[in-house]
Amino acid sequence: MVELYTDRLVIRTIKKEDWANVFAINSDPSVLKYIREFTSEEDIKTTFEQRLLPWDFQSGKWLTLVIETFDTHEFVGLTGFIRDCEIMNRAEVGYLITPSKQGFGYGTESLKAVIDWGIFQFNIEKFIGHCAAKNNASAQVMKKCGFIEEGLLRENHRIGDVKIDEHIFGLLQSDIRS
Repeated sequence: MVELYTDRLVIRTIKKEDWANVFAINSDPSVLKYIREFTSEEDIKTTFEQRLLPWDFQSGKWLTLVIETFDTHEFVGLTGFIRDCEIMNRAEVGYLITPSKQGFGYGTESLKAVIDWGIFQFNIEKFIGHCAAKNNASAQVMKKCGFIEEGLLRENHRIGDVKIDEHIFGLLQSDIRS
């Protein structure tokens, strides 16, 4: 079980009791705008149940952690990563912040904690993050965490019939340690 603490947040393993919040954030059009189309409740539930299973870094599956406020345990969002390259010991990060909690620095604070834990626990050498070219808020979160924009992937993603350009960001372990 993962349980990380920052000054304002608890970042912890997802539980069955989180279903209502997970469904709400995964069905909010303002959250999904740059990520994907809404899928059915059944599809969201299937993914949720898979994420409840014990997680292993080697599995190639997403680690999904709940972000909540330290003092009131109010739901803030979701964060985590997936190991995407064994040889390079690289992981892709992801995060969703509920609209009422956006703009307060929670995304940055939680991502920094997850990165620190990933380096300490698994010696991750590089983190990468993708975001739609128009998703300035997500780009800012990564930049505040020390990520460097490494390129633009043209028409790299599709939401419905719309092709989306994506920025790719990278953060080396040595960027943090130097």
